[in-house]
Amino acid sequence: MNVEIVNLKSNYEKKEVSSFLNQFHLNYDETVDYSIVIRNNDDIVATASKTKNIIKCFAVDDSMRGEGLTNILVTNLLNKIFEEGMLHTFVFTKPSNIDIFKGVGFSLVSQTDKVALLEIGTTSIDKTIDNIITKYNIDINLEKAILIMNCNPFTLGHQYLIEKASKENHQVLVFIVEEDKSSFPFVDRIDLVKKGTSHLKNVIVLPGTEYIISSATFPNYFLRKEDDSLIEYIKLDVTITGEHFCKKLGISKRYIGEEPYCKVTEKYNEIMLEILGKFGVDVVLVPRKESDNMAISASTVRKYMREDNYDAIKKIVPPTTYEFLISEKGREIAEKIKSHNSAH
Repeated sequence: MNVEIVNLKSNYEKKEVSSFLNQFHLNYDETVDYSIVIRNNDDIVATASKTKNIIKCFAVDDSMRGEGLTNILVTNLLNKIFEEGMLHTFVFTKPSNIDIFKGVGFSLVSQTDKVALLEIGTTSIDKTIDNIITKYNIDINLEKAILIMNCNPFTLGHQYLIEKASKENHQVLVFIVEEDKSSFPFVDRIDLVKKGTSHLKNVIVLPGTEYIISSATFPNYFLRKEDDSLIEYIKLDVTITGEHFCKKLGISKRYIGEEPYCKVTEKYNEIMLEILGKFGVDVVLVPRKESDNMAISASTVRKYMREDNYDAIKKIVPPTTYEFLISEKGREIAEKIKSHNSAH
């Protein structure tokens, strides 16, 4: 048997891997940056791929179970990920494969009926949450609320939602999506939220980590991709929030804004209402703040940026956001927005 690296520039080789995966009701993910196969003679009998530090598209022919192929695939991919400077790895797989990956050292993060997320490496979800508690001096016995936001960029709508949560709770934790797949870089998004909420003394703004709306937990969020996997990705992401973050940080409420524009976020809100109750978390759905009879949204801000309509923008963002948008860096981001037709 031979281990081969797939030439990702070859449509023939990718199609060959895709056909093998289809036998297991799996789709080949076009975002992968590295794929390997194991062949017996000329036939593929096992394959696995990765996107950055996320292992995916894993399958081993049933006739080859017990032959140690999982170890070969995982070792190869972990070595590649390590070579690229990453010391923490996720695997996104079917629940039926949980024991296989536990057998080679992975720990389960969370699972749904159809998908599971496991991890291995120098950190873990428990260590991450413990670090949050220590770094931000969080009293886990104090009841609190959570908000999870992208803020691309921070608007008066976001501010209104946080202010409402602040008035109604002892403490509010605002997690900002850390993945850098938005028009506004994470460092700027989180800075704008901190500046726009500095008057709220019971609000803590912090990074979303790899476990909240990331490529590992919810890749469809960044693709705005509505396919069969959407619901399972949402269930996994919400389950991780409830099972780990809410439970361990003493969170009893999650605040969300109504979503009149984006179907992915609308579906996310719908499923959140179903799942978080299982973890004793109340979901508070708040009507969007409006301006000129229109719901305020970050996508509207980006639309106005494409049109150079800064008078309209000024009405729907806090002064601190507006100051950033008219700065040199803000103008650079505006030019990128104009040249890319991205959902984010």
